[in-house]
Amino acid sequence: MKLLIATGNAHKLEEIRQLFSVPGIDLIGLSDLPEPAPEVPETGLTFEANALQKAVGYAAFADMWALADDSGLVVDALDGEPGIYSARYAGTHGDDAGNNRKVLEKLVGVPDSERGGRFVCAVAIAHPDGTTRVLEAACEGRIDHEETGDHGFGYDPMFIPEGHAQSFGVLDAAIKAEISHRSKAVRAAADAWSELLLGH
Repeated sequence: MKLLIATGNAHKLEEIRQLFSVPGIDLIGLSDLPEPAPEVPETGLTFEANALQKAVGYAAFADMWALADDSGLVVDALDGEPGIYSARYAGTHGDDAGNNRKVLEKLVGVPDSERGGRFVCAVAIAHPDGTTRVLEAACEGRIDHEETGDHGFGYDPMFIPEGHAQSFGVLDAAIKAEISHRSKAVRAAADAWSELLLGH
């Protein structure tokens, strides 16, 4: 059985492939489809709504089960920004350097005690018949005063997860795979997979 991982982000695709470990499932990406997939708009106001929108849209297009996620950084001192706009916070989608710079500039002068935040991830699974399930998870932490390390992607180099003294950009990938928002949500989705299949 095939499950479409509905993302054009190569980093995210590889991460999900490693986390969604279910025997007998062939995980394919959008680039593996026989024809180019249209871009499904993300007009929701929450991570959950956007993940569901993408999963449902791509499941209908490809006529197969689809998994999509929407995730981002929520910073308390910035009233929840960048939130659902995390990927395009600086104006251009996927501009990691610009996004990180904007967050750090907005937090100049903010003490460690007020730099709390979290990564949030919503994972949605959808079938063309309308069956859906959404799982959401978070990873608490704080925003550092600068970027460190070159592991991961996105806001990883400036996010220090709770219980650690280094950013995801420095920490071993195995640690991130255990505690990150996406790992928790994707593993929950993998656990829910067999239950979803019962109705098909």
